[in-house]
Amino acid sequence: MRAIVIEEQGGPEVMRLTQAPDPQPGPGEVLIDIAARGVNFIDVYQRSGAYSVSTPFTPGVEAAGSVAAVGSGVAEFSPGDRVAWAMLPGGYADRAAVPADRVVPVPDGVTAEQAAATLLQGMTAHYLTHATYPIQPGDTVLVHAAAGGTGLLLVQLAKARGATVIGTASTEAKQRLAREAGADEIIDYTATDVAPAVRDLTEGAGVAAVYDGVGADTFDASLASLRPRGVLALFGQASGAVPPVDPQRLNTAGSVYLTRPSLAHYVAARAELLERASDVFGLVAAKRLDVRVGGRYALADAGRAHEDLAARRTTGKLLLV
Repeated sequence: MRAIVIEEQGGPEVMRLTQAPDPQPGPGEVLIDIAARGVNFIDVYQRSGAYSVSTPFTPGVEAAGSVAAVGSGVAEFSPGDRVAWAMLPGGYADRAAVPADRVVPVPDGVTAEQAAATLLQGMTAHYLTHATYPIQPGDTVLVHAAAGGTGLLLVQLAKARGATVIGTASTEAKQRLAREAGADEIIDYTATDVAPAVRDLTEGAGVAAVYDGVGADTFDASLASLRPRGVLALFGQASGAVPPVDPQRLNTAGSVYLTRPSLAHYVAARAELLERASDVFGLVAAKRLDVRVGGRYALADAGRAHEDLAARRTTGKLLLV
């Protein structure tokens, strides 16, 4: 089978397409024929060395396809079942053996591409809006990079929970996409200081929560945009890691809360994983959650997909198909 292998962390060029032996499912595992793979910032972080990963490895922590075989002790899945997984490596390949308790069923009405485009970012948007800061009707929230893959899903889920959504986006095309997803107001962060604009839009009150996957470039504005006792959910670092923060800044900002959440901690229990995945896929199947695929790349072009994602040249989700 084909597989992308990274032998040392570095730039996109370290991802090499190789021929590898077909994996075999061990006890408690399922072997999956992969049809589509999501491209995520965590892939970039692991490839570049921003996140420490043992090498060699095959990147890709989100994929969808069908079960080819099951290992001993697996009763939940059978060959032919349509499935997906997130938060485990090995997706940038034709096949992968994955622990069955981390695999979720893909329901009728959701394609493999939709599953690979939605599972990780959809569950991320779900836990952020339902658990990290559970949005209440009437809340106003700020979503950075509102036209990105996670951003578009965050906007839709926040609106579904009754929020007024302020998004940030750069180009007119990205601003239009965010508005089509439901954003009530858009701030062009390339032309306007975000925090003063948020204060103007909220009549000085600030927002209940900021969902920030950008990191270094947006952190100060995010903190300054919160209402007293608001929540800054810093769930990514697309622009780089945030430097160490003096906790006194949280007091000065209004006794606000800062959290650095990860999807892994919100799907650690299988019951919670299945519930979040089912909720997200159910919304997709019911056409109540629009999934925008911003680019499709061949497996051999994974490096180009990483370059486009890191340069923030894209909207929606990128897939390797």
